[in-house]
Amino acid sequence: MDNLPWSKFHWRVVIGLGGVWILDGLEVTMVGSVAARLTEDGSGLDIGPAEIGLAGAIYIVGACLGALFFGQLTDRLGRKKLFIITLGLYLVATVATAFSFAPWYFFLARFFTGAGIGGEYAAINSAIDELIPARVRGRVDLVINGTYWLGAALGALGAVVLLNTDLFAADLGWRIAFAIGAVLGLLVFFVRRHVPESPRWLFIHGHEDEAERIVAEIEESVQDQHGQELEEPDDSLTVRQRTSIPFREIAKVGFRLYPRRSVLGLALFVGQAFLYNGVTFDLATLLSTFYDVASGAAPYFIAVWAFSNFLGPVLLGHLFDSVGRRTMISGTYLCSGALAVVLALVLLSGSTSVWLFMLVLVATFFFASAGASSAYLTVSEIFPMETRALAIAFFYAIGTAVGGIAGPTLFGNLVATGDRGMMSIAFFVGAGVMALGGVVALFFAVNAERTSLEKVALPLTAAEAEEGGTQPA
Repeated sequence: MDNLPWSKFHWRVVIGLGGVWILDGLEVTMVGSVAARLTEDGSGLDIGPAEIGLAGAIYIVGACLGALFFGQLTDRLGRKKLFIITLGLYLVATVATAFSFAPWYFFLARFFTGAGIGGEYAAINSAIDELIPARVRGRVDLVINGTYWLGAALGALGAVVLLNTDLFAADLGWRIAFAIGAVLGLLVFFVRRHVPESPRWLFIHGHEDEAERIVAEIEESVQDQHGQELEEPDDSLTVRQRTSIPFREIAKVGFRLYPRRSVLGLALFVGQAFLYNGVTFDLATLLSTFYDVASGAAPYFIAVWAFSNFLGPVLLGHLFDSVGRRTMISGTYLCSGALAVVLALVLLSGSTSVWLFMLVLVATFFFASAGASSAYLTVSEIFPMETRALAIAFFYAIGTAVGGIAGPTLFGNLVATGDRGMMSIAFFVGAGVMALGGVVALFFAVNAERTSLEKVALPLTAAEAEEGGTQPA
C-alpha cells in the first residue's frame, strides 16, 4: 500500500473519505450564519441569542464525546464500519435539525450532529493514512483536512442566498441550509460504500485472508490502470495477530511508551483549537464592532477568510513530504503566531481599514490552516496501529475542550468591551499558544515524511513479536 503509484482507487478514497470535511465546514459556517435568523420572530423556532451560544457549546460537547466513543470503537471494530456509522449519524441528525420546532429538540439534534462529526475525525484520518502511499501521505492528509474551509466558504456564501427573505420565507431558508448538508452527505455515503476496510487493521486483527484479497484487488486495478508490474516490497514485519487488544494496554502507550509524542499532540491541538475557534465564532462580531462591517456583508469577508484557509494546505501540503514534517509543522505554527502578533498591533494602531486587517488575517490563517491540518496528520501517524483512531480522538477531544472553549470565551468577552487594546490581548494570547506549539514541534516532531507507518511507530503486536521492536518516546 505504501509503494503503490497514484491511481483511481486513491481518488476514490480521497472523495469518499474526505468529502465529509466539506460538509463539516458547511455545517459549522451555516449555523453561524443563520444564528441571527433563528432568533427572529417568524423563524419557527422560539430561541434566543443565549440559547444559540448554548447550542454551539452542545455541538462541541457532542463532537468531543463522539470522538472518544467512536474513536475506541474504530480501533476495536474497524475503520469501514465506523466511517459508515458516523456518517449515517451525521445525516440523520442534520435532517432532524432541519425539522426543529423547539429549543430542546434543536439542542438534541446539534449534540448528535456533533457526535457524528467527532467520530468522523477518528475514523477517517486513521483510514486515510492507512490507504494512501507513504510518499504523498502528508500532502493528501493536509488537503483533505483543509477542504473543511472550502465548505466554510461555500457555507458563508450560501447563507447570503438562503437568508434572503425575497427568495425564501423566514422559517424556511435556515431549514434548507441544513437539508443541503444532508443531501451532499448522502452522495458521499454512496461513494464511501466502495472504500475498503484498512488491510492493516484486518491483518493485525486476524483477518489475513480478507486483507490479502483487498490488497490483491487494489494492486490488480492499479496495474491495469498503469499497464506495468508493481515492485515487490523490500522489507517485512512479523506481527502476532490478536482479535482484541485491552483498552488498558492501548491507554498506556501515550503515557509510558510515547510521552514526548503525547506532549506534541496536545500542544498542536490546543494551540490550533484556541486560535481557530476564537476567530471562527467571533469574526463577524469583531468586524462589525471594530470596522463597522454590516451583518449582511460579513459573510463575504468570512468567505474570503475561509478560502485563504483552504489555500494554505493546498499550496504548502507538498512541502510536508519534501522539506519534512519537523520543519513545516514548527514553521507554520511559528509563522502564524508571528502574524497573529501583527494582527494585534494592527488593532492597537487604531487603523480603521478593514482591508488591512483582512490582509493580515488572511496571511495569518494561510499558515495556521496548514499547521492545524498537520496536527491531525501528526497524531494519526506517530502512534501504533492499534491506538491510531483513539489517539486522534483523544487529542482532538482535549484540544477542542480546552482551546475550543477558552478561545471563543476570551475572544467573545474582549470583543464585547469594544476596546481595541483589550481585543489585541486575544490575538497576543493566540499568538503565544501557536508559538508554543511550534516550539514543541521543533523539538518533538517526528520525521515521518515518505516513511511507512510501521516504521514511524511499530504496531504493539509487532513489538511483542520482535525483540527491541518498540521505539523511544
